[in-house]
Amino acid sequence: MFAKRWWQKIYKQYQLKQCDFEALDYLVVDIELTGLDAKQNEIVSIAWLAIETGRIDLNSAQYHIHKGVKALEQSPVYHGIDDSMLKEGESLEYLMHALSQALDKKVLVCHSALDWPFIKQAGAMTGISVEPLGMLDTMEIEKRRLHSCGQPIAGDSLTLASCRKRYHLPDYQTHHALTDALATAELLLAQVNAMNAGKRIKLADLF
Repeated sequence: MFAKRWWQKIYKQYQLKQCDFEALDYLVVDIELTGLDAKQNEIVSIAWLAIETGRIDLNSAQYHIHKGVKALEQSPVYHGIDDSMLKEGESLEYLMHALSQALDKKVLVCHSALDWPFIKQAGAMTGISVEPLGMLDTMEIEKRRLHSCGQPIAGDSLTLASCRKRYHLPDYQTHHALTDALATAELLLAQVNAMNAGKRIKLADLF
């Protein structure tokens, strides 16, 4: 039975990767954190918006502050979120329920695989399942593109701002979850357009 379920999962992933990029819906998510360890640090804020039929849906945008943060650490400096703003926020359960609904039948997109462990940890803490169709990492997409072109990868060349600059996208102020989610969505579409070259892009081309 386990082997059957495993093969079914593998086959579904194979089918998913053969889909045209524009045939799928995506949810671009950005999370601001107190640190980089999903087991010790916390989600401070989270934002997302959808890409449908190859277009960014601004009406789908949501931004939430997590009111249950125990220690803000350097968040007031980096994210501009302080204790007074936490009081106007929402519970982790509310955030995860909203995210789970928004991700239904969509591919998760982030600029860094770092966000996924925090989402999984928050899901485990709240008992709310978050199951995207698949996941795309715009940082990894860019890393592979640079490798394929033989370009050197400097220490700061894969930041969201550096990646956007290569596609002549405008500068945005960073470290705000909603702004970064929009910036990531625009980056993904720019990457897909650069890879297009007159052919249809399948999801597999982005892995």
